[in-house]
Amino acid sequence: MDHQPPHGPHDERHDHDHVEIEVDLDAGAQFPGEPPALDVLLSGTVFLDIIFTGLPHLPETGTEIWSSGLGSSPGGIANLAVALSRLQMRTGLAATFGEDVYGDFCWDVLANQEKVDLTHSRRFYGWHSPLTVSMAVNRDRSMVTHGHPAPISADELLSPPPRTRACFVHVDLHSDNWVRQAKQDGSLLFADVGWDPSEKWAPAMLRELLDGYDVFLPNSVEATRYTRTDDPKAAARALSDIVPVVVVTRGGDGAVAVDSRTGEEAEVRGLSVNALDPTGAGDVFGAGFVFGTLAGWPLADRVHFANLCAALSVQHFGGSLSAPGWCDIAAWWRALSCRPDDGLRGYHFLDDLLPSHGCSTVRRASATIGLRGNP
Repeated sequence: MDHQPPHGPHDERHDHDHVEIEVDLDAGAQFPGEPPALDVLLSGTVFLDIIFTGLPHLPETGTEIWSSGLGSSPGGIANLAVALSRLQMRTGLAATFGEDVYGDFCWDVLANQEKVDLTHSRRFYGWHSPLTVSMAVNRDRSMVTHGHPAPISADELLSPPPRTRACFVHVDLHSDNWVRQAKQDGSLLFADVGWDPSEKWAPAMLRELLDGYDVFLPNSVEATRYTRTDDPKAAARALSDIVPVVVVTRGGDGAVAVDSRTGEEAEVRGLSVNALDPTGAGDVFGAGFVFGTLAGWPLADRVHFANLCAALSVQHFGGSLSAPGWCDIAAWWRALSCRPDDGLRGYHFLDDLLPSHGCSTVRRASATIGLRGNP
């Protein structure tokens, strides 16, 4: 299998991550006529994430504790948008932004630093940007969030949606018309699902939500509860009766995947890394899997690549700006590829994919959101 990343009609390089990655995606069969302007289209809520790390424990009532680390970055759907863009996917995001300092920061990072297409996003005066405080403790995190419903729906932002090779959707109780339109236009549909607040985990409801989707990426808790199983692999097999390709993520323990169309199955164990903050790791995993899918890779290679992207992300603050660029991936493989480790055997497809020369790295989250330039 020739591992070539997908691309569009232009070959734009991000200023912060110069990499000679030649890309190839046969869009002609899927999209006759003019190729789509985007590789992936997203819609959702952008939060300003403030992340505390190095906490000995969560604060108790009436007490104060100090953290040894602090980072700020766009969060929510921005995690997925940045992760995709850093893999050189032409990524479009439809979201609402407040006309406040938080909104200024998130818009600037996404549009100017990370080159996410915000053509279908809008800013609103008087609607403040949602905020999440994340506290990382013992390789997990707890979060406090404040926000209000968006002043406009995704269907209004995407009327009609631009042509795109794929959409990644956080499915919930309502169905967006723009998703159905994108499917009719030939887009692949990727989905994940959030926590069921009713805790009923009704399989019939899930089947309805996922109707028409091509790939489903739940975590192990969601997958096993919806399928009434206690094993992620069994859950993946059961869910593949609903969606053709199912990937069940297991946090630091890796992931399992089933493709009911080809009969492929894959199980990938987690990588040993120095985890700082797991915020957004599932989104970064999803970005890696989307990339490999659009490139036409075998299932096992897609899961390995997504697993690696997520593992590299947890070594940094936050979800969006922790996502690796190609230089991060290449540096990891150069450092470890010669080790006689059976756990690395599944990553040797990277030999033919990664650049051999040095390049600059991507930017990471900083402790503040508004550094002023030098006078």
